[in-house]
Amino acid sequence: MFHILIVEDDKELCELFSTVLVKNGYKATCARDGIEALDILDREYIDLIISDIMMPNMDGFELTKTIRETQFNIPILIITARESFQDKQRGFMLGTDDYMVKPIDVNEMILRVGALLRRAKSINERKQCVGETILEYDSLSVYQNGETILLPQKEFLILYKLISYPGRIFTRQQLMDEFWGLDTETDIRTVDVHINRLRDRFKNNNDFEILTVRGLGYKVVKKHES
Repeated sequence: MFHILIVEDDKELCELFSTVLVKNGYKATCARDGIEALDILDREYIDLIISDIMMPNMDGFELTKTIRETQFNIPILIITARESFQDKQRGFMLGTDDYMVKPIDVNEMILRVGALLRRAKSINERKQCVGETILEYDSLSVYQNGETILLPQKEFLILYKLISYPGRIFTRQQLMDEFWGLDTETDIRTVDVHINRLRDRFKNNNDFEILTVRGLGYKVVKKHES
């Protein structure tokens, strides 16, 4: 049974989410703020976090930042009344996986929870699928249309990262820090070179494409969603 941690200082809302999750076959635990959530994470195995932003002591942004700084890849779904693009952008840049604005449809929340858990399972299995395209982490290989493409390591890692989080924007600096290291002296535009090579390799792929988000970075979208 998947264990969901709900981080929400509104007691009634937390109880509502918990009830809906339990009815749909999940185990649910509530925390009043980010500090309590971190304490629970130290004591229990959690499969996914649903978190508000505005909370006392430690808000949802700080909780997400703290979790990602420890290299903890647990899926995080933000649910909040703050709907500005700037808030969404900040959340995704810190490492949020999905975002819903209150008032929410709890049935949609359940669908999103299921999708995030399936994605996390694929990541743990070291394989990603988008349409008919399959990325196999251990062999650095991409399978499409009966063809096997063996990629250079950094090209594969960048593509795997982007496809693992479709629609999420990654900055050049984020990709540089993760795949070249924090102390690298490599020019940051090297990321652009790798992206361009990937675009050229997969220009005829019918499942996904890599988009540039001006002033921000890159993201992968499924072809039918672009």
